[in-house]
Parts: sequence; structure tokens; C-alpha cells
Amino acid sequence: MFGRLSLPQIILASVLGVAGGIYIYQPIFEQYSRDQKLLKEKPQIVQESEEKKS
Repeated sequence: MFGRLSLPQIILASVLGVAGGIYIYQPIFEQYSRDQKLLKEKPQIVQESEEKKS
């Protein structure tokens, strides 16, 4: 049916592949979420610094 691999072996390989990809790219996802949070907070920080200068 699938050659020499049985269905449970294919499912296991797929699960391990997805888990490995998530493990490898997790730092990139975390950095992206940190950058997005900073971009949302940045306008507030700019307003506060302008108010202090005035």
C-alpha cells in the first residue's frame, strides 16, 4: 500500500517531523511575538517621552 512503511510508521514520522519543526522554530516565533508586543507598546512610550520633554 505505502511501499515498505506501514501506516503507524508514517503517522509516527509525521508527528515527529511536526514536533521537530516546532522545536527548531520556537525561538523565532517567540522573538516575533516579543517584537509585536514592543510595536504595540512603542506609541505609548513615545507619547510619554514627549510629555516629559514638554
